[in-house]
Amino acid sequence: MCGIAGFCNFAGNVEENIERMKNRMLNRGPDAGGTYLTEDRSVVLGHRRLSIIDLSENGSQPMTSHNGRYIISYNGEVYNYKEVAQKLLRENKVDGFRGNSDTEVLLEAFNAYGVKEAIRLFKGMFAIALYDRQERTLYLLRDRVGEKPLYYGKVNGSFVFASDIGCISVLDQFHNAVNRKVLDLYFVHGYIPAPYSIYEDIYKLEPGTILKIRAPFKNWEIETYWSMKEAAKRGQKNLFKGSRQEAADELERLLKKSIAGQMVADVPVGAFLSAGIDSSTIVALMQSIHQGKVKSYTIGMEEKDYNEAVYAKEIARHLGTEHTELYISEQDAIGVIPQLAYMFGEPFADSSQIPTYLVSKMTREHVTVSLSGDGGDELFCGYTSYASVDRIWNKMKGIPYFVRKPVSEMVLHSPLREKPIYKVKGKLLGAKGPSDLYICSNETEPLARKISLYHEECPYKHSEYAEGFLEEANHNIMLMDMLMYHPDDILVKVDRAAMAVSLETRVPMLDKDVVEFAWSLPIEYKRNGNIGKQVLRDVLYRYVPQEIMERPKKGFSIPIEKWLRKPELREWAEELINRGQLKEQGYLDPEVVWEIWEDFILRGEWRIQIWYILMFQEWIRLQKKS
Repeated sequence: MCGIAGFCNFAGNVEENIERMKNRMLNRGPDAGGTYLTEDRSVVLGHRRLSIIDLSENGSQPMTSHNGRYIISYNGEVYNYKEVAQKLLRENKVDGFRGNSDTEVLLEAFNAYGVKEAIRLFKGMFAIALYDRQERTLYLLRDRVGEKPLYYGKVNGSFVFASDIGCISVLDQFHNAVNRKVLDLYFVHGYIPAPYSIYEDIYKLEPGTILKIRAPFKNWEIETYWSMKEAAKRGQKNLFKGSRQEAADELERLLKKSIAGQMVADVPVGAFLSAGIDSSTIVALMQSIHQGKVKSYTIGMEEKDYNEAVYAKEIARHLGTEHTELYISEQDAIGVIPQLAYMFGEPFADSSQIPTYLVSKMTREHVTVSLSGDGGDELFCGYTSYASVDRIWNKMKGIPYFVRKPVSEMVLHSPLREKPIYKVKGKLLGAKGPSDLYICSNETEPLARKISLYHEECPYKHSEYAEGFLEEANHNIMLMDMLMYHPDDILVKVDRAAMAVSLETRVPMLDKDVVEFAWSLPIEYKRNGNIGKQVLRDVLYRYVPQEIMERPKKGFSIPIEKWLRKPELREWAEELINRGQLKEQGYLDPEVVWEIWEDFILRGEWRIQIWYILMFQEWIRLQKKS
């Protein structure tokens, strides 16, 4: 796990600016930092290293290919690099390797097979900058699911890129304005969907894509080498024909293979254990293939309704892991809040970012790499919202849309809208189909799109999603989450929180073979009534008794609503949303912000947009200090 950065045809002092970028992401790679400059200084690649595999100088970056044609600056891990290395040797594409790093294998594969063919050989998580000296072409590549971040764009006419958007904002030529067009989306979702970022002219490279830009580095083109949509479509057209037990057998085999590859490191490895189905499955399978005791980590909370540590401890005891737990206080959690804007680099407001940071910090005291169970809900139909959409749509679909739509408008423009239940029902009635219903269920708060002072339709993955792309309703909304919510919220949260403490996280369920197999399963292997993740549970119950796991899910969250009522956080919040300050900044409507806040403080109506507003305002405050 590392950090990468660089630029082409930069107008300022290239040495000073690349060092500034590298220093901004020091936590991503505290062990070493290197720089590559072309002879004419038109292309500069920077790297910060967190040493995981081949800790010697042979693994240092930027790295040059054996023939000198390619230079790479790379963040991530390729888990099947030894297989690719053997292929290169077998086909006489290389005589040998200088070291044992996956970086060197990547380089030689690019040289031997070409960029697009080579990247398809690799399984892992990565964000890659590759410069072809012969063709004077820079390539940026991102992994299939979006585990590793990569931002790019223009700063004062120069092409720039980095793992962390904060690295771009420290350039001395940086004057990019706040991208007001994305604010409505941010206040609906709590994050900014790709390809957009908080700044104008700066973008997120989307998962499974390759960006290519040639000298003089003015215009780029992007192509897809792997598509989640196509994987889902292909899987659903070629459904798994075996029984559910046979599906569990195959899933167990694939997960064990993925986990075995992801446990390879030249540094200590552990796992997060939250007591849910997903992380428990990963830890159980890790322990089953590991000769010693797996190191597992969890945090507990004093708030009983939010504490799963007692269950995690029971699971760890049953599996025989070397388990470590840390109970955090309200003050521990609140103490993280001032760090969040810097940590995430742009407004991001999934409040589980706080416990994710704290468990990462505790874990990093013991290991350098930690496996997590992310992906299980989206791939195996785990969220209760999936069952809700299915249930609601089955009730609605008998009423023609031309009847439902005017009723929806009537409810939303009548006094009934003052009651939360009718506000939600009115919005949902206007849905055209299950996918649209899912979108509507995420946008039931009418004030969300009134918080920003700027309103313009901004196309994004949900608005571009074709109703009925997949035949089965649940698979449609699972795919929608894998296209946006998972890469732009879940994976962002885990990456930034863990990297803030120099911890590498790996996600076995996002292995290409596991993902493609999951899409081939019929929905009845995933959901039975209100109970999701059926086939995943089948695997887990081979290792952990079902009765240990049968309890309501608490989730990885914090009682932020309760804390904001207390003097310390309330004072912090009201300072951030001071009316005069909001008016001076010119981004948010003070009247709408204070309507939302007073509904909460005076009338007890909690809206998640409160946290979204506060995280935005904290980010704005950081910009003023920079």
